[in-house]
Amino acid sequence: MISTYADIFTLKRGDLLELPRFAEKSVDNLLKSIEKARKVTLARFLTALSIPQVGEETAYLLAKNFQFSIFNFQKATAEKLEKIQGVGPIVSKSIVDWLKGKGNKKMLDALLKQIKVESPKPIDTSKLPLAGKTFVITGTLVSMSREEAESKIRRLGGHPASSVSKKTDFVVAGKNPGSKYEKAKKFGVTIVDEKSFLSFFS
Repeated sequence: MISTYADIFTLKRGDLLELPRFAEKSVDNLLKSIEKARKVTLARFLTALSIPQVGEETAYLLAKNFQFSIFNFQKATAEKLEKIQGVGPIVSKSIVDWLKGKGNKKMLDALLKQIKVESPKPIDTSKLPLAGKTFVITGTLVSMSREEAESKIRRLGGHPASSVSKKTDFVVAGKNPGSKYEKAKKFGVTIVDEKSFLSFFS
C-alpha cells in the first residue's frame, strides 16, 4: 500500500478501513492529518526529507536563503550553499550529493505532485527587538524545548546558530551546558541563563 512517502497522500478511506484495528474515527482522523500535511513550509519540508547533516536550524537557513522556494533549492550548488552563514563544506557536499541521487530526485518529484510548499509572506525583521543578534543555546532548558526557543528567537528577528564564534552575541546556558559554554567564555561572548533569556520575550 505504501512504498514511498508520496504514497501516503494517495491513501483512500476504503483502503484504510480494510486494515486491522482501523476504526472509522481513526481513519477519518488520519485522513484529516494527511490532508493538512499537503501544505507545508519549505523549512519543515527540508527537515522531513532527512537529508544528512540537515537539521531543523540548517533547514531554516536554506529555506530563507533560497527565498523559500523548493525549486530554487533544487538548483543549489556547492558554491551557493557555502556562501550561507552556518553551512560549511561538509553540509554543502551532503546536500549536493543528496540532490544528485536519482532515487531522491524521483521521490522529490513525486512528493511535489501531492503537496504544496508554501512561501511565507516576507517580513521586515530589521526593526524587531533581536534583529541581527545571533544566539547559541547550550544545555537543557526547563521552560521550553530547544526548538521552541529557537522559534522564539526567529520571531523577534534573531538568528539561532549551532556553534559559538567570536561573532556570536549571546549564549543561552541551560542545565548541564556543554563545551559551547566554555568556548563562549574563551571568546568573551555574553552568557545568559534561562531566566535572563526569557526576559527578552516579556
